[in-house]
Amino acid sequence: MTATPSPTPAATPAPARSAADRRSLALMLLLTVGGAGLVLLAAGRTWTQGQVKGLALSASGSEVSGLPGALALVGLASAVAIFAVRGAGRYAVGALVTLAGLGAALAAGFGAVDSGAVDGEAAKKLGLLGTTAERVSHTAWPWVALLGGLLLAAAGLLTLLRGRAWPSMGSRYDAPVAKKSAAAKPAGAVSSPAELWKALDRGEDPTAV
Repeated sequence: MTATPSPTPAATPAPARSAADRRSLALMLLLTVGGAGLVLLAAGRTWTQGQVKGLALSASGSEVSGLPGALALVGLASAVAIFAVRGAGRYAVGALVTLAGLGAALAAGFGAVDSGAVDGEAAKKLGLLGTTAERVSHTAWPWVALLGGLLLAAAGLLTLLRGRAWPSMGSRYDAPVAKKSAAAKPAGAVSSPAELWKALDRGEDPTAV
């Protein structure tokens, strides 16, 4: 009695895979833009407040630390480059975006408890080195930046996991290269009147192919 072969699992149809790849690519772009946007938005807002001799003090995120905003820009630019690279380049971009996001989140976390910027502002206003701010408080904006950094890191991880299958720019965007002519020029062929006369002088037939 012949054994009945077990059915082979059906492969995922190409259109379904293509649709899933497009959705994951769209999600990566959404996470990148959303994460970088949150970090950059938060960097321009007040992170720390305080007082000195009755004078109000405040420091924005970029004054507390320029690192979150800079890393957000790096991650955003790297994610855009995903369309210009293939293969191992996708993994490199994914790793860079992941590290940029984690670095931005870490820097924002430290900024949430940092009072150095308002202390510097206090010393500047009073003209006395070593002056520290009083009644220091921190806003929620550093945590917004931290969330943005984590979203950016998630975009990088998604690139590492699914990036190889995403579409890239077509060949029309590639660097121009020298193209071979459709018909190769046969040896001895002439392309100018001067070459024609030289061929006749040598006793050659310039019309022969």
